[in-house]
Amino acid sequence: MDPNKQAYRQEAYEILGDLEDGLIELEEHPEDTDTIGRVFRAMHTIKGSGAMFGFDDIAKFTHGIETVYSLVRENRLHVTSDMVSLTLKACDQIKAMLHASEGGEKADHGITSEISSEFEALAGSKPEKTEAAKEDQQPEDTRAEEKTYRIRFRPNRDIFDNGTNPILLLNELRGMGECSITAITGDLPDITEMDPEKCYCAWDIILSTDHDLNAIRDVFIFVEDLSEIDIAELDTQDTEKLGEILLSRGDVGRDDLYDALASQKKLGEVMVEKGTVKKPQIESALAEQTHIRKTDQKHHEKETMTSVRVPSERLDSLVNLVGELVILQEHLSQKTASIADQEVEALAEELERLTSRLRDNALGIRMLPIGTIFARFKRLVRDLSNEMGKEIVLETSGAQTELDKTVIENLGDPLTHLIRNCIDHGIEPPEERKAKGKNPAGTIALSAEHAGAHVLVKIMDDGKGLDTDAIMAKAVKQGIVSENASLGEQDIFRLIFAPGFSTAEKVTDVSGRGVGMDVVTKNIEKIGGKVELASKKDQGTTVTLKLPLTLAIINGFLVKIMEEFFIIPLSNVIECLELTEEDRSNHNRDIIGVRGEIMPYIQLRDVFSIQGKRPQIEYIVVVEVEGKRIGFVVDKIIGQRQIVIKNMGSMLKDTEGISGASIMGDGTVALILDTDKISAYTQKTQEIQ
Repeated sequence: MDPNKQAYRQEAYEILGDLEDGLIELEEHPEDTDTIGRVFRAMHTIKGSGAMFGFDDIAKFTHGIETVYSLVRENRLHVTSDMVSLTLKACDQIKAMLHASEGGEKADHGITSEISSEFEALAGSKPEKTEAAKEDQQPEDTRAEEKTYRIRFRPNRDIFDNGTNPILLLNELRGMGECSITAITGDLPDITEMDPEKCYCAWDIILSTDHDLNAIRDVFIFVEDLSEIDIAELDTQDTEKLGEILLSRGDVGRDDLYDALASQKKLGEVMVEKGTVKKPQIESALAEQTHIRKTDQKHHEKETMTSVRVPSERLDSLVNLVGELVILQEHLSQKTASIADQEVEALAEELERLTSRLRDNALGIRMLPIGTIFARFKRLVRDLSNEMGKEIVLETSGAQTELDKTVIENLGDPLTHLIRNCIDHGIEPPEERKAKGKNPAGTIALSAEHAGAHVLVKIMDDGKGLDTDAIMAKAVKQGIVSENASLGEQDIFRLIFAPGFSTAEKVTDVSGRGVGMDVVTKNIEKIGGKVELASKKDQGTTVTLKLPLTLAIINGFLVKIMEEFFIIPLSNVIECLELTEEDRSNHNRDIIGVRGEIMPYIQLRDVFSIQGKRPQIEYIVVVEVEGKRIGFVVDKIIGQRQIVIKNMGSMLKDTEGISGASIMGDGTVALILDTDKISAYTQKTQEIQ
């Protein structure tokens, strides 16, 4: 697979995601020039890069879209809802083209032609400004006044490696106005030393145009990390002398200039003879002197590349290696403790400190802002609300909250199901909302926030809430519960997570097949999270997803029963208590008094059927389960450890109460406990008994 083409596909998918977000914002604020420029630059990048890497169909298709948004930037067309809808449809078609380029199903050529024709019609229907419109037009028209710019384009020697042809960029600048281009060839090596695959040439350009600075930058938008690009706007009121031009460019120093001016010969000839500057530099300065009337250099700092695109497989490999290092470091610490050598202990402690920092940095690289998936739901809400005749506003907060990339990758489908349910089941039609005294436009709020070692993602709507009677009736009809069952409100709410359950009266494209909420639960639990539900009639519903920050390395609390090791996630642990023979003999049930309150506890020895004599003093590890304190009884507490999470394998991955495993420093396997599942399983077993 061509790595350049694959890189283009990845970048295009990312740009399209951001583009859809920008289009939704543009529909809400059609006069926002920043958003208009953002949409234009996205299309320009997709088109330009597509032409470079052989995606000619995409480049041709996006050219017409770019033209329309160029007219919008020039205030010659106005953004409408229909234009935004058409552009979103075009985004879907570009995705289809990208998918086809990977060997997928071919994109429908008819749809491509239809969309292109509609954009051509938009571009051809640009209205001429009437006299009244001209009078009403705001004075700050960035395209009305022609300005002159000095552009210094210094490509990297390796710019040809990704298929870039600098001549195409220069031709694009020529098309923007009166342009003078001087090639700088001073770095050309001898022909015997020249590498035909390297670029040794640079260019100085003087451009007079009615396009603004952003439009010029757009020309170089996909090569800015491969080039040195300086753009300065020039004042053309007066003619500047040649020496001042060279000085303002930085081609000569002031002392060299004064020395050359002392000669009676022409300044350019003197400097070339002395080797102060090269002939191409003089030619470029003379071209600028001819082209403009005064120059006042305003160099723009080149934007520095601050990020590196790395395949996710490399990140996964790095974290796996760090995990193995953590295990090895733990083994070393155990061995060091038995040697009792202060120098070795000091080295082991330093290694532990560095390993901890390396672990945190490696995990930090995998962390992504959850906003990377939030943006896609604006499009979902817009399309479905229009389809169902509802007015719905999506509000987001906490988009910068970071999560492990693996968690985010598995979060898309569950959130899609939940938001579709909010739109279909939660938010009422505008007429019904008016009758209830509500705002006709419903609201869905999508938020994220940190909570200890977890992230809470909440999906809230202000709709009609859950109807417990309807849920119960449907559950009885489907045989999920018996007709005489007596359930609390929370138990009734949990029924909607049962496989095949749906309260929809008819099957639609949005819902009614009963394949939504149970999928949400399974997918969230698969990544170590949990789903909580709260609802009030006619006030709305809130679904909370409690997600782990990472699926790679966690802080764990290591405990032991006989010769078996277990790990409880440290974020769940509240405190530890002693459990004596006297405590056990005072109660017929597994409960204990803690500071005036009764707390139940679970014997992990019994849960896992571990045989052997109990020690005289056992320990209770107190954790929080669904807002309540519950204890887990163990033989011995080892303490806090850095835990590298390992998968259980296909045969054991669905084991009740076990969320994973870890390998200790001496090679012993320790099971990671799912305290919520163990508590629920124990309670269910006790009810049956």
